[in-house]
Amino acid sequence: MLFSLGLFFALYLNTTAQQQVPIPTPAQLQWQQAELAALVCWDMHVFDGEFYVQPKARITPVEDYNAFNPLKYDMDQWIKSLKDAGFNIAIFTVSHETGFFFHQSKATPYSMKALEWQNGKGDILRDFKAACEKYDMLPAVYIGTRWNAFYGVYDFKVQGENEFARNRQEHYNRMIEKIVEEIFTNYGDWAMVWFDGGAHGPEQGGPDVLSVFEKHQPNSIFYHNLQRADIRWGGSETGTVPYPSWGTFPYPAIGAGESARKEIGANNFQLLKTGDPNGAYYMPAMSDAPLRGNGGHDWFWEPNRASIIHPLENLVEMYYQSVGHNSTLILGVTPNPEGLMPEPDVKRLKEFGVEIKRRFSDPIASTSGTGEKINLMLPLKENINQIVLMEDIESGERIRTFVLEGKTNNGWQTIFEGSGVGHKFIHRFDDMEVSAVRLRIPESIGQPQILAFSVYHIENN
Repeated sequence: MLFSLGLFFALYLNTTAQQQVPIPTPAQLQWQQAELAALVCWDMHVFDGEFYVQPKARITPVEDYNAFNPLKYDMDQWIKSLKDAGFNIAIFTVSHETGFFFHQSKATPYSMKALEWQNGKGDILRDFKAACEKYDMLPAVYIGTRWNAFYGVYDFKVQGENEFARNRQEHYNRMIEKIVEEIFTNYGDWAMVWFDGGAHGPEQGGPDVLSVFEKHQPNSIFYHNLQRADIRWGGSETGTVPYPSWGTFPYPAIGAGESARKEIGANNFQLLKTGDPNGAYYMPAMSDAPLRGNGGHDWFWEPNRASIIHPLENLVEMYYQSVGHNSTLILGVTPNPEGLMPEPDVKRLKEFGVEIKRRFSDPIASTSGTGEKINLMLPLKENINQIVLMEDIESGERIRTFVLEGKTNNGWQTIFEGSGVGHKFIHRFDDMEVSAVRLRIPESIGQPQILAFSVYHIENN
């Protein structure tokens, strides 16, 4: 009877904790478990031979869209290079600010069917989806509707207040709804749908993309409009977030530009960076940066810019300060006008994948468990210098404070005192010889659930 009563209270407390702590959806869980995502950026201005200037691109129609002629186009090469880098999600920019759509569309003439290339029969989005499936990569799609230089749409709106502008806005809104329906129904499931700069809905005079998404892609991640965001921007384009970066947030959406709440934009987007441990919504941060961002910031290919590819040590540091801070790292990569991932970029991506695997594929020891204290015994006394903690976030982020300790010749010594863990927390420290490591959790909401507690000794190359 006493055992049954105790079990009842344990189940009760566990259920109560789940009611208090936001729980990720299966799509959000998949997103965080992926850890590494690539944003594949391509648009018509890659082919004009001129340096990309974003304010100009948003207001200037492409002079000759048939400049698009990638003679060595090889989608397999794109996706294989991402697989070799360790990415688990690939996101393709089916449209950006020029307004051109890289799929076969019946809703807009400004799409693949307009091109001389492949006699107007090409479909980059189709090829991308097929290659992702071939290489076991989760496919995602990025759709730009906020700016469209071809249709004269700026910051969601056709300019002007007359009847002509109102008719154009109505036409544009209906066209976008049909386009997203094509993308959501003709290509199967997407792991994530990303609306560039947000997607104002009918309440703000824009197209109703959210209802189309919810009808056709209910098991995907939606990012984002003023009503909903399943993940959040991490507050910078540096590929990093601070510690702690909680997976929970106080609002169901983050807004965009002037539509963002003052609390979100305050202090250089600090709330987006840190999240809120008491937030009512599960909305983990993403950390995005272009691969070509070392002394520049090139999301799209530009000639003679290989020198600004991040060195390997920068990318590794991003990993620690994104994945190791409970965030997903998104690296922007861009094919060149020939239709290939540039060789210097491919080389650096592969180096990154090899290095992360070298560091984290072989822990000295690892365990898992539940409760306020977990001990990890080492086979022998070992030098360690990194610890990886992972909560079972399927049950939500429960840990509020924790202490890591190592057993040395002088007894238990504190290694680190922290707060958030979430999907993954990585701590680096000076070499310490220990025979055991323990995790103590003084404060949590419900019983802590530790998916992995691992120790490493990692040599810096």
